[in-house]
Amino acid sequence: MTMEQEEQQTGPTWRNFITLWVGQVVSLFGSGLTGFALGVWVYQSTGSVTDFTLIFAFGSLPGLLLGPFVGVLVDEWDRRWILILSDGLAALGTVALIVLLVLDRLELWHIYLIVMVGASAMSVQRPAYHATVTLLLPKRHFARASGLLQFGQSGSQILAPLIAGILLPLIALHGIIAIDLTTFLIAVVTLLMIAIPKIEKQPDPGPKKSIFAQAAVGWTYIRERPGLVSLVLYFAVVNLLFAFSIVLTTPLVLSFTGAPQLGLVLSVGSIGALLGSLFVSIWGGPKKSINGVLGFSPLLGLGYLVVGARPSLTVITVGVFLLFFAAPVINASNRAIWQSKVDPKLQGRVFAVSQLVSQFTAPIAYLAAGPLADGLFEPLMAPGGALSDTAGRFLGVGAGRGIAFQFVVMGVLLLLVAGAGLLYPRLRRLEEEVPDAIPDEAPAGA
Repeated sequence: MTMEQEEQQTGPTWRNFITLWVGQVVSLFGSGLTGFALGVWVYQSTGSVTDFTLIFAFGSLPGLLLGPFVGVLVDEWDRRWILILSDGLAALGTVALIVLLVLDRLELWHIYLIVMVGASAMSVQRPAYHATVTLLLPKRHFARASGLLQFGQSGSQILAPLIAGILLPLIALHGIIAIDLTTFLIAVVTLLMIAIPKIEKQPDPGPKKSIFAQAAVGWTYIRERPGLVSLVLYFAVVNLLFAFSIVLTTPLVLSFTGAPQLGLVLSVGSIGALLGSLFVSIWGGPKKSINGVLGFSPLLGLGYLVVGARPSLTVITVGVFLLFFAAPVINASNRAIWQSKVDPKLQGRVFAVSQLVSQFTAPIAYLAAGPLADGLFEPLMAPGGALSDTAGRFLGVGAGRGIAFQFVVMGVLLLLVAGAGLLYPRLRRLEEEVPDAIPDEAPAGA
């Protein structure tokens, strides 16, 4: 293929991808505005932390329950209409929300139900979105595209809370939701503007399989390739350990300083994620994507060690920045592997199963982190505690230092997991042993 032919082919596909990406980022930003505003409404209305955290619990359920079955729909249906319908489902929940507000009938259980509707829509949209990328771009651009996807997500995570916090006193929850509905419309318009190739289905002469049997195809595809099995299990362990930082950073910082300082730490973490996404988007990732996974994983362990080292705002901020800078590079490299190794006809099912297996451990961390901190690590590092004269000499003793020790333990475990990944040949040589399912030159849907 000549350079001129390649430019003629990839130019329009990049434009289609960027159009799709912009629409989805705008929609994600609108959802972030509403999510922040709903959280504030619930907490201010009830004053209950439990009621507030239940929003996240209800938001995580649909992805776990629907994941494998959603993959079947992604593979069987037109992906453009899957994206449009999932945006429409989320918009219906938002419409219900604004109607209940106008009628002054909004109650807490309504919030939980609407959150579950939105999460259900997202559980459909996410694998369809990622699988669509492989139809639009050549394989060599997968890591760069994944970086852009995470760049948009990180940017929304930074801007949505800041802008929602400014707008909420001015336009109230009604106005925030109106903006969210507008962003849904923008996402749908961009989807209608672009050409998304359709995958030709091979006729199946046998009897039609049940949705359960079709969902199992995703796991069968992974199980038959030991390298992909090792990759998904590697991420299950990494996600378990990484999830601790999400719930433990807040109590660690608040143990010795205040809410404004916590906001600074979390903002710097989001900036780190933004810069990490931008870095991998510009770089395009290593030639062997597995090197991006295994090469940057030790940064997660290092970030944990730095966070736990001292009760210093500067030190913790540096550690959190390292954590969230490395994560997008690792995730983009991981996604590039799956996009190139999985047949586009099966990507919905395979992506859904891989996401389910690799991420089901995160809720375990959310549930375990608090009891481990309160019942084990904090007493160990309290004055007179069992480790106050050993680990306490280096990390300090008192409130929050048990959580700091917890970070150190998780950091050591992350470094060990990264080292084990480098030493395990099935994972290290995954890209040589698992053949590509997509050609180098053209998008899968060309």
